[in-house]
Amino acid sequence: MRKGVKVAVVGGVFAVLVGGAGYGAYNILSALHDDGGTETVRTGPPSGAEVKETAGKFFAAWEKGRAATAASYTNYPQDAASLLTAYGQEAHITKVRVTPGAASGDTVPFTVQATVTYKGASKPLEYRSRLTVVRGETTHRALVDWQPSVVYPRLRKGDTLVTGDTAKAPIEAVDRDGKVLTKEKYPSLGPVLDELRRRYGDKAGGTPGVELVIRHADQDTADTTLLTLAKGRAGRLPTTLSASVQAAAETAVAKYTESSVVALKPSTGEVLAVANHRSDGFNAAFLGELAPGSTMKILSAATLIDMGKATANGPAPCPPSAMSLGQTFHNLKGLAPDDHATLSESFARSCNTAFVKFADEVKANSLQTEAEERFGLGRDNWKVGVPSFDGSVPASDGPDKAAGLIGQGQVQMSPLNMASVTATAMTGTFRQPVVVSPKMDGREIATARGLSAATVAQLRWMMNRTATSGTAAGVMAGLGPDFGAKTGSAEVDGQAKSNSWFTGYRDDIAAAAMAQDGGHGIDAAGPIVATVLRSGG
Repeated sequence: MRKGVKVAVVGGVFAVLVGGAGYGAYNILSALHDDGGTETVRTGPPSGAEVKETAGKFFAAWEKGRAATAASYTNYPQDAASLLTAYGQEAHITKVRVTPGAASGDTVPFTVQATVTYKGASKPLEYRSRLTVVRGETTHRALVDWQPSVVYPRLRKGDTLVTGDTAKAPIEAVDRDGKVLTKEKYPSLGPVLDELRRRYGDKAGGTPGVELVIRHADQDTADTTLLTLAKGRAGRLPTTLSASVQAAAETAVAKYTESSVVALKPSTGEVLAVANHRSDGFNAAFLGELAPGSTMKILSAATLIDMGKATANGPAPCPPSAMSLGQTFHNLKGLAPDDHATLSESFARSCNTAFVKFADEVKANSLQTEAEERFGLGRDNWKVGVPSFDGSVPASDGPDKAAGLIGQGQVQMSPLNMASVTATAMTGTFRQPVVVSPKMDGREIATARGLSAATVAQLRWMMNRTATSGTAAGVMAGLGPDFGAKTGSAEVDGQAKSNSWFTGYRDDIAAAAMAQDGGHGIDAAGPIVATVLRSGG
C-alpha cells in the first residue's frame, strides 16, 4: 500500500485517510484512536480548556515563524497561511513574542512584541490584538476564527503587511499658516495625510525612506504607515487646513462616536478642517454616503424658490401628516401643526410635511438639476486633492420624490457635501472644496452656476431664523449675528436611532457634521458644528 495512506473499517463503513491532506480529511468520520475506536464528536461552543489550548498552539507556531502550522489551527488555513507567511517574509517581522491576556469566554486578548528588520535598519514593534476560538463546522475542532485583524488589528480582508523602501517620499504637510500637521497631534488626519503623500510625495521634493505599511486590497487607497525604520527627507506640502480649526474639530468629534465634521471657507472653498471619530478609520467626512435628513431642506428650498413654487414669506402649511403617491409622511414627535405657516417658519421648525406637500409641484429631476447645476453636486468631478464623494441626488419619481425633499429616499451626502451646500447658500457661488491648491498639480476644478442674489437672501434669512429661534437656536446661541444653521436627522433601516446631521455658518466659515446613531441634529452633530464655528477660522 502507498506510504501515507491508512485504511480503516469503522462500524462497517470503509474510510480512507490520506496523510497530509489537511484537517478536512481528518473529520470524514471522526477522530480515530490507535485502537480503532472512535472519539465522540464535540459540539457546541469550545470549552475554556479548548480555547486556551488552541490559542496556545496558534501563538507557539506563530512565534516560531511556522506559518502553515499556525494556520492549521484556524478555520481558514489557506488565507491565514498567506498572511502569516507575508508577516515574516514581506513584512520582515521576526523575534515574535506573544503574551496572551485573560480569556473572556471564547475571546483571548494578547500583546505582540517583535522586531522589524530591513536592509540593516531595525526597530521594535509592539501592539495588541485579540482572537476568538470557534467550533469548526466540519472538523468539530476548536479553531481560531480567522480574521486578518488577528495578525494586526487594523488589517481588513485582502490587506497585507509590507516592509521596504517607500513608494513615495514622506511629506511634511503644513497648514495655511505654515504649521506642521501630524497624525500624532491630529489623529483623524491620518487617512488624509496618507493620501496626500500618495498623490504628492513625488511633487513635494522629498526622498523615500524605509517603512512597515499596510498595503490595502483597494489599490486606490494609500498605504497606511505603521512604523518608520529609516526616515526619508520629507517634502513640504502646503494645505488649506487651519491648525486651530482642526484642533477644535478633533476635540468636538472625540465626544461622539462614529462622528465626522468638515469646515471650509465659503469665500474660497478651502477646507479648514476634516475630522472623524470612527472605529474603522474611514474618512466618512469626505467619503460618507448617507441620507442627510432635513439639512437637505436648504437645497430643497432653493429648488422651490428657483422654480417659482415658493418664497420664504409664502405659504407652506405644516399639517401633522402628508401623503405623496400612497406613502404617508410625518413630522418629528412633538412638532405642533400650523396651517398658516410660511416656508421660512416651516424651514426653521424643520417641518417635513410642509416640504412633502410640494412633491406634486416639482418634476422627477428638479432636485437633481438644482443640485448639479447650481450647487455642483452629483457630477463626480470634484478634485479636492484627496478622494471624496461628490453627493448623489438622482432623479426620483414616486414616493422617493417626496422623500428626497426631506433628505431621505435616494439622496446621499457626506459632511463635505453639506458644508459645501451651506457655503453656496450663503455666498451664492459654488466653489469646489479643496485641501491642496490646484496650482500644485494643475488639476481642473469643478464649476456650477450658483444662485441668484434673491435666492441667497431668502436662504440666509431662513437659516438665520433657524439659528435664532428655530430648531438650532439652543446650539447656536452666542454665535451671531452673522450666522445660520439647519438641523437634520435621518432614519436608516436597521439602526436603533436616527443619524444626527447639522450644518451651519458663522462669518466666513461653514461646517457640517454627521454622527451615526446620534439621534436628532441638536443631540450630537449640532454641538460638533458649534464647537468648530466658535474656533474662528
